[in-house]
Amino acid sequence: MPRIVHSDPPGVPAPPPGAFSHAVRVNGDSGALLYVSGQIAIDDRGALVGKGDVGKQSEQVFDILGKILAAHGAGFDDVVNIRTFLTDMDQLQGYLAVRKQHLTGPPPSSTTVEVSRLFNPDALLEVDLVVSLPA
Repeated sequence: MPRIVHSDPPGVPAPPPGAFSHAVRVNGDSGALLYVSGQIAIDDRGALVGKGDVGKQSEQVFDILGKILAAHGAGFDDVVNIRTFLTDMDQLQGYLAVRKQHLTGPPPSSTTVEVSRLFNPDALLEVDLVVSLPA
């Protein structure tokens, strides 16, 4: 198996062509890590879900992340790092309410920052992960 594998799993909305891979798996002697690029709340057509609603956008992002993890035989309990970019830190509690539904075990390492805007100006958040894949 190659050491680095770029992966855009079926059933997950495709990223903009050439912009990024949804996930990059790194294989090594001590197991594999999966790096999941930042996800925003898009549907299968690439349209933003939940304009202006951080809860709905968070639900869509975690749905996408769940599909990416499942495609690699992993789940949210395998997340070792989560990075969240919010356009308004006052929306943090709406995001955390959804996050707590999915990350129910010991919390992974985490970074949450406020940014002035994301590449989609209507996106309220973007989330990326580092995942330890089960052997």
